[in-house]
Amino acid sequence: MVPVRHLTATIDGQQLFYREAGPSGAPTLVLLHGFPTSSHMFRNLIPALADRYHVIAPDHLGYGASAQPSVTEFDYTFDALGSLTAGLLDHIGVDRFAIYVHDYGAPVGWRLAMRTPDKVTAIITQSGNAYMEGFVEPFWKGLFAYAANPSPETEPAARKVLTLDATRWQYLNGAADPSLVSPDNWLHDQALLDRPGNDRIQLKLFHDYPTNIDGYPKLQEYFRSSQVPLLAVWGANDEIFGPDGARAFQRDLPDADIHLLDAGHFALETHLDAITGYIRGFLGNLPAKS
Repeated sequence: MVPVRHLTATIDGQQLFYREAGPSGAPTLVLLHGFPTSSHMFRNLIPALADRYHVIAPDHLGYGASAQPSVTEFDYTFDALGSLTAGLLDHIGVDRFAIYVHDYGAPVGWRLAMRTPDKVTAIITQSGNAYMEGFVEPFWKGLFAYAANPSPETEPAARKVLTLDATRWQYLNGAADPSLVSPDNWLHDQALLDRPGNDRIQLKLFHDYPTNIDGYPKLQEYFRSSQVPLLAVWGANDEIFGPDGARAFQRDLPDADIHLLDAGHFALETHLDAITGYIRGFLGNLPAKS
């Protein structure tokens, strides 16, 4: 097993936690986690790749072991999370890297790619959405209503997503064999969601989520103009970001490599070996300059 280092850095006055493994001179892969988890979701993938790659997995501010300033102390937006991540990579000294994006990690990763396209060598997306086709309406209806009009009438539906039942559902729904998914996942994530003040952070990011959709036309133009290599390893049974979201990448990236797995939103929990194999093959076939 390759050792994994657990580190912190101060970026723009905020403490960011990150996991790092693999040789510093190897090609870098940045793993960007989604909601409601942290870099904990990559705990098994990191050592599976770090023999060949320099792997970095940060916790977004307000998640995992990173700092959790209150919403009055920090303006939680996806732009802000993207800027902090860019600052962390600059701090570490990473000039070129591939990104692996999941859920919330996608809008963070998209901002990195559009901000400095020459730095991003490739994209791996696991339920990291970039198209309207990806949104599964029953899950998003209440969140979009809250985002459009935060109020006492719309907030309960948004808060429902912060409950233990909802967190458990995210892990188990769509899994072909739910017994492969450890309850440690949702218990760990829920303990962090339940920290005092974290609910306000999540509501703030729910409210900001439409800024990601507003950026889709520019993002899709980036795909078309760059033809960045892209691999999708996506749960075919995901009822948050459905498989049509994976297929849609081929509209702008005809050579995108799309794999739909018999899994749900957290496909790594049940398909680690398959995803690892796809990643190693994909990254291994990139041009040498990448």
